[in-house]
Amino acid sequence: MQEKASILDKKGISRSLTRIAHEIIERNKGTEFLVLIGIRRRGVPLAYRLAEGIKKIEGSDVPVGVLDITLYRDDLSTLSQQPVVYQTEVNFSVEGKKIVLVDDVLYTGRTIRAAMDAIMDLGRPGVIQLATLVDRGHRELPIRADYVGKNVPTSKKEVIAVQLEEIDSEDKTLILEIE
Repeated sequence: MQEKASILDKKGISRSLTRIAHEIIERNKGTEFLVLIGIRRRGVPLAYRLAEGIKKIEGSDVPVGVLDITLYRDDLSTLSQQPVVYQTEVNFSVEGKKIVLVDDVLYTGRTIRAAMDAIMDLGRPGVIQLATLVDRGHRELPIRADYVGKNVPTSKKEVIAVQLEEIDSEDKTLILEIE
């Protein structure tokens, strides 16, 4: 894969997350019953960053959970014979909560469908909202994000690569072209 363009740098990611934090607070009229759940892998550090941003703005802590969707994927049999399953860490009740599901890139919508199935197995939330750093289009399911850092129209020959300090040692978001 070849780098085609840089779409968000460290400051751009930070600004996007600050704006999303404000939008989450505004739409939910504060933080009562609000929880964030990050989808493994890069949705997790994004969820923690959003929680920090919300705390700076509102002064209240918002619980953060970690969701592994491996066994909920509709392409599980094509991934490998022994898929790696990580732990889901949602140490709070989801019953009646306002859940903001957090992921790095929204593409076909299949990851989000799997995540919603996983959440429903934990209980019945009041509402599930979606926050994503990048929405690249090409939906295969009727799913849309409530909070978007950046909309980036792409071709199917392109990939969005989000890199975060917690995982990749630096913050940046790139468009890569498949050769």
